Amino acid sequence: MLQLKRAYEPASSSDGKRILVDRLWPRGLSRKKAAIDEWLKDVAPSAALRRWFGHDPAKWAEFRRRYRHELTANRDIVCAIARLASRRRVTLVFSARDELHNDAVVLAAAVRVQMKRAARPPRGTARRTRAKRAR
Repeated sequence: MLQLKRAYEPASSSDGKRILVDRLWPRGLSRKKAAIDEWLKDVAPSAALRRWFGHDPAKWAEFRRRYRHELTANRDIVCAIARLASRRRVTLVFSARDELHNDAVVLAAAVRVQMKRAARPPRGTARRTRAKRAR
């Protein structure tokens, strides 16, 4: 299971593994209070993309497109998060104020797509199974 949570919200036991997905550490938050299990800086948007976006909702559609393109270079990390979230609860932690327009939302969508792909049977398997049942 995959969920999102702001870094400034209190950690809870229901969070599971807490993964910080921002390039920068959240301002004013101690490591102890953040209760982060893993910090994946490399999966965060590039510094140039982050500065360009500036959390401007008017740039949201273009930011999503550009960030998804950047995520293709980090596909192994996205796949690793998807595998982990398939087995246990994972919380992607972010520090942005806007809970709808931030990189964690885009990353979570990419991870969920990967989780669905991994859950699908290999191509042709379903057809062969139905054919065997029909005999």
